[in-house]
This record gives sequence, structure tokens and C-alpha cells, in this order.
Amino acid sequence: MSHDHLFCPLRLGQLHLANRIVMPPMTRSRASQPGDVANAMMASYYAQRAEAGLIISEGTQIDPMGKGYAWTPGIYSAEQIVGWRGVTDAVHAKGGTIFAQLWHVGRVTHPDNIGGAQPISASALPAVGVKVFVDNGSDAPGFVETVTPRAMTQADIDAVVGQFRQAARNAISAGFDGIELHAANGYLINQFLDSESNARTDSYGGSLENRLRFLKEVTEAVSSEIGAERVGVRLAPLTTLNGTVDANPQETYLAAARLLGQLNVTYLHIAEADWDDAPLMPENFKQGLRDAFPNTLIYAGKYDGKRARAALEAGWADMIGFGRPFVANPDLPNRLRHGYPLAPHDPATLFGGSEKGLTDYPVYQVDDATTSR
Repeated sequence: MSHDHLFCPLRLGQLHLANRIVMPPMTRSRASQPGDVANAMMASYYAQRAEAGLIISEGTQIDPMGKGYAWTPGIYSAEQIVGWRGVTDAVHAKGGTIFAQLWHVGRVTHPDNIGGAQPISASALPAVGVKVFVDNGSDAPGFVETVTPRAMTQADIDAVVGQFRQAARNAISAGFDGIELHAANGYLINQFLDSESNARTDSYGGSLENRLRFLKEVTEAVSSEIGAERVGVRLAPLTTLNGTVDANPQETYLAAARLLGQLNVTYLHIAEADWDDAPLMPENFKQGLRDAFPNTLIYAGKYDGKRARAALEAGWADMIGFGRPFVANPDLPNRLRHGYPLAPHDPATLFGGSEKGLTDYPVYQVDDATTSR
């Protein structure tokens, strides 16, 4: 192609990205135990995919209480920082750029994952019917239902804001180029944001301004620590994952986008609902987000090369995330550039296990009968 929107370079804060392709965060549950430490296997996995313009790491808990699933990595201990340094060094050696996604799952966990404690959330409302996986003593995760959390006190809120701040500092110490706040998919920040998961009557609940307060305080904390040019935020306006629902998502998320624009974070990452019968995000909603947020906009959710290029050409997206295609196609940018077929992933190896289904997917081999376009 003489002009391929996917492969136009982009400036992201002080960073220069080679293309518009994002490897979005995907939980793979391969951290070393005990300690939830990133390891050499994970370093190989991310380095294989360093041709992406931007890699965003899997969700990384900021504190032991923020852990939702077995074998996910943390970034609160010295050992975890060292582990992540091995990953970032491997990505940078391949010329890649990588942000750490920081999460606290709130109520989307089970006491077995957090040392027997009761989970915390915006309100004492359970995530009905939601299951998480725990370490059941085998290589395969055991799934259990979440429990009713306790509502966070002001002291809890202040503590978690401080944990996000420290985690951002730790991420930079670990060599990450920036961080992404996970405010999507039903996790803690999202539990404050959406109307149906927030029943608070204090300054963090009720009005839209109040429901935005926790997001604002966390964003301000990490931005003051590492600079807003190294901070992105992920939102999911129409997903109902993990039981979070908002009564008026367009109003709520346009307000969130305006707030984050005022705080001048470097990007906004929109996770579109991606199950088979998911609601489509209207074009006017996407244009509203474009009007509300002045910096880089990333979209992810069942995109292929054609849809991605159309979104970039339309102007409401600046970068596109390709989730599960990156699992089985470590050379995804090259395949997208040339129109090569994509390999399918093995669902049985997505969570937990070893190198199988993580680092053993091959790159595409061009033979004499293959012609690129």
C-alpha cells in the first residue's frame, strides 16, 4: 500500500511510535510463584511482539488486595520490580515501547486470592454471577464465585490512591515507558464510575461528579508522580463485564473523557464490547469522545485490518488494539502489513501453564507460492 494508515508513525507524549498498532492488555497468568513475579518466559512473550507501536502489559496488581486471579503479576515488591525490568529490557532491546497496566480489581476477586480477606469496593454490592479463578493446586485454574465486598472507607480510598501512586513510580523504576490505569471492565475504578455498582451517599457517590471523583484522584496521583505524558487510561463505556452497568453510559463516559482531557493524560483507551451479540458503539458516541478528548485515542474490540484502517481513516481513532490476534501471531504487524492469514489461538492455553500457548506460536513463513500485496 502506498499509504497505509496502520503504519503511519505517531507521537505519544515524548515517545515516537513506529505504527498505530497496539498490543492491548491480556491476562495470561504466568507469573512466578510465590510472589507473583514477572519472569523470563513473560519477557520472551512480550519481546516477540515488540513490533507493535505500543505494548500495554497485562493487568498488574498494585497491592496484594488488588489481585483478582491466580498467577497474575504484581508491581508492589522489590522482587516484582526486578522481574518486570527483565521484561522491559527485552522489549526495548527489540525497539519496542511498553506501558504497564495498573489495576486493582476491587470486588472481582475471592478471599483465596487475597490472603483470606474480604474484598473491597465502592459499595457492599456483589458482582452477581461473576467467577474468578484461584490456584487449586494444579496447572489448571479452578473457578469460584466472587463474594460480597465491604464498602471502602475514606481511609481505604486514600490508601488505594497512594498504592496507585507508588505503583506508577515502581513501573518507571522497572523500565516501563508509562502506565495505563485500568478503569474498565468492572474493576475497582469502574466500580466507582458506573451508577449501578456505586450506591455511596458520600462525596464519591450519587451525582456524576461524585462518581468521577475516585478516577480523578487516582489519575492526579499518578500524573503528579510520573507526569501526565506517561499516563493513559482505559475505559469501557458499553461493556457489562463483571457486573458493572451504567444507567446513562454516553453521559458518564463523555464526562470522563472531558475530565481526562483536562488532566492531559497522554491517551484514552476505549474497550468496545466484543462478545457476539454485544451492543455496537454508535458513531456519534465515538465522535463525541473525539471531541471531548484532545490527545491520542485508542480503540480495541474485534478489529481486523480492514476495520482498523477504516477507523483510523475516519479520524475518531488514532491507534487500534488487536487483542487475541496477538496471542497466536507474534508477528501480527507484519501479517497486517502484507495481508497474510492469521493463525488461531488455543483457548485452552490462554490462562496459566507454561511456554505452550505463550511463546511457541511461529511467525508466518513466506514460500515461493506466496505473494504479498
